[in-house]
Amino acid sequence: MHDIKALRAFVAVAHQGSVSRAAAELHLTQPAVSLKLKQLQDTLGLTLFQRHAQGLSLTTDGYALLPSAESALAALLAFSISAQSMHETLRGRLRIGTIVDPEFIRLGALLHQLVQRIPQVETELHHGTSGFVLEALLRRELDVGFYLESPGQMPNTGEGAPAVEMIELTQFAYHVIAPAGWASRLARTDWPSLAALPWIVTPPRSVHYRLLAQRLLTHGLTPNRVAQVDQEPCMIDLVRAGVGLALARDANALQERQERGLIIAQGISLPCALSFVWLAERRDEPIIAAVRGVLADIWSS
Repeated sequence: MHDIKALRAFVAVAHQGSVSRAAAELHLTQPAVSLKLKQLQDTLGLTLFQRHAQGLSLTTDGYALLPSAESALAALLAFSISAQSMHETLRGRLRIGTIVDPEFIRLGALLHQLVQRIPQVETELHHGTSGFVLEALLRRELDVGFYLESPGQMPNTGEGAPAVEMIELTQFAYHVIAPAGWASRLARTDWPSLAALPWIVTPPRSVHYRLLAQRLLTHGLTPNRVAQVDQEPCMIDLVRAGVGLALARDANALQERQERGLIIAQGISLPCALSFVWLAERRDEPIIAAVRGVLADIWSS
């Protein structure tokens, strides 16, 4: 039996006790309902209704089949609702560019909330520097990402590049750190004196490079480069080893001073902001809008 309309006609007439009232409920004509009932009874080889002065009533066979018919229609409705919900459920893949350490960017909280809110979206993490995240975003190899820059400053995407939007999540500062025992060498902390000391620097795509270059450029200076690395933990290791100066995030600098005796240059700090970026043309895509909402909740607390 494949005619769902016949099954609906059977249940409606059983409930209404009348072909005319069932036809009104189903928005069909009376002949159409009568025809569906006849087809159903012929298919089953059973008599489902008996006529009387007030209309129609179920036969014994009709009573026996009614619960199964109602269950079948309920299952069909549940199937339709489930199918419709799949159109409303976000699905796909979200490629996120991550930077620094997971705890600082609250990555665990972000992934937890994404699983709760958009469980059918698979997240894919790509770790690197801020410059890597921005470049990959512009090449559409990432959908969203974390980014570090001076507070209030938009990413420099270059002429002809897609427009980028961002939300600023928090502000912090970078400090200049030096090896233990270098206190005398940091007696003067003006930028010309600091620039002359050995420096551990980073590639141009790193926020360390941008922040330091911007500050030194105002004095017409360049750092005395003795080593280049692309990760802050490597920079700190080299500072511990006595190689030279480096920039470190405020929390890391304070921890290194307390635990390792590293020196923090007094009166020197470079403000920075942690932001989240996406392409402006994609801001209203449901998955990206969902991520922005999750981030707003996480960082508002």
